[in-house]
Amino acid sequence: MPTISSHSLASEQPAPPIRSAASLRRGRGQVLLSLLAAASLLLAGCSGDARADADADAKPQSGGTLKIAYDVDPTCLDGQQQGTNVTLNVTRQITDSLTDQDPKTREIKPWLAESWDVSKDAKTFTFHLRDGVTFQDGTDFTSASVKENFEAIQDLGAKASLGQTYLDGLESIKTPDESTVTFKFDKPNAQFLQATSTMSLGFYSSDTLAKSAEERCTGDIVGTGPFKLDSFVHDKAIKLSRFDDYNWPSSIAKHEGPAHLDGIEFSIVPEASVRNGSLLSGQIDVDFSVQSQDEKTLEAQGLGIASRPNPGVVYNLVPKLTGKIAKDKSVRQALVKGIDRDQLQSVISEHQAPATSVLAKSTPEYEDVSDLLAYDPEGAKKLLEDDGWKVGSDGIREKDGTPLSVTLTYWQDAPFLELVQQQLREIGFDLKLEKKTTAEVTAQQAEGKEELTFGNLTRADGDVLRNYFGVSEQNGNARKKADELDKIFARTTSTLDEDERKADFTEAVKVLIDEGYSIPIVELSGVIGTGKDVHDFNYEASSRFQLYDAWLDGEAQ
Repeated sequence: MPTISSHSLASEQPAPPIRSAASLRRGRGQVLLSLLAAASLLLAGCSGDARADADADAKPQSGGTLKIAYDVDPTCLDGQQQGTNVTLNVTRQITDSLTDQDPKTREIKPWLAESWDVSKDAKTFTFHLRDGVTFQDGTDFTSASVKENFEAIQDLGAKASLGQTYLDGLESIKTPDESTVTFKFDKPNAQFLQATSTMSLGFYSSDTLAKSAEERCTGDIVGTGPFKLDSFVHDKAIKLSRFDDYNWPSSIAKHEGPAHLDGIEFSIVPEASVRNGSLLSGQIDVDFSVQSQDEKTLEAQGLGIASRPNPGVVYNLVPKLTGKIAKDKSVRQALVKGIDRDQLQSVISEHQAPATSVLAKSTPEYEDVSDLLAYDPEGAKKLLEDDGWKVGSDGIREKDGTPLSVTLTYWQDAPFLELVQQQLREIGFDLKLEKKTTAEVTAQQAEGKEELTFGNLTRADGDVLRNYFGVSEQNGNARKKADELDKIFARTTSTLDEDERKADFTEAVKVLIDEGYSIPIVELSGVIGTGKDVHDFNYEASSRFQLYDAWLDGEAQ
């Protein structure tokens, strides 16, 4: 079979040193890896250079439980079903993937697959698995496990909100032996290799796959990862413990063998003030969601504030074209023009940034199209006026007796929405805001009655646009029928040429903005606070936690 790409675990070459020149032994061969930049991968527990220098010489210690406080409850712990960070940050510790993606270079690296081959037409992908991998229940991980998991994701259908989009067009999965698995697609699928690095295509044991989707959501899952799931109590806590037999980390990892930590505990603490107090007192080690107004306070106390910009689709409003108001293209275009994104910087974290595209800057195929998002309130007003939306006595426009008023429900921590609300009111658009629980918003969106939805989608590949806006994918019901946008998405999966893919993704972004299918607002960066005793708290390429290398100072244990 002709190939265009092959990667072997044993043939890894040293990367240029970025933070230190530490030499590490990996996999079946001896592999030199450099530590990645602190800003993009490594959190030393403090934002100052002194701690970073200290970490460079510090020796990792074993033991202790890392305590992380969440602001919201994961409604489901199955990473094959859910695409939210609160779920995937947990499940990433429990499951592994065929490949990994370097957060700095974005290169695809070996993990459970030590090498792979991709056909020139991007229809056939063959992976060669490493030996000796087992699930946490003692069963072997083989090519049959890969086949079983990917077929299970297909069977989940729409419940596998991301995974099923990655497997679009999958024709067959062949397992000629226990260490080889070949995927054949009925059309080119250039995004598939990167998709194999995501948690959405992570692996579960046969017993887990035999359970219902609902049972898996409650935390009844067993993977191959460095930590086992011990318990999950909604709105209270998730507890993980070290898998002592683990010895097959990603080629990006810094050590071999079991994880350093004894365990990880995620607690649900909605109140920011309580999380701050707990971090300052040492009751928790990590605050998952630091508010922008609290960053300086925590830094002044010597605690670390760190973030990694999420690649993928930025925080945006998505109009439903079946809506009574959102079906009006002039309204959608007015929303794009009516938001002063530069002004939003005054209310968001210094680690975040106003949107300059539908894609975040950290996405490999990003291109700045901020000129299409320029603040133009007069242009917005003209669009509405020409379309028959007249200003009423209360300043809100109306047309044929229908007020230009929409209620937006959301669950995320997004205080900038209040400023967006004020800005849109200036052009005569009434945006009512209702913050609810994740479960409430999910149930409400399932009804499909909303005019606007709010959210983002994280993935370190431009194909995230297809995942989010494709007519047959997540937000397909926003458009109902295929159009020029879907033709562009088809082109992005048909070529492995990165320049061509980037050009097509940029064209797709321009269509999304011009048609008002997406109203970009702010780039998401997860801003976390870390205690002084936390070391090597890592992010993977999609800005989710990778805690295999994390460790705590002895005094914290």
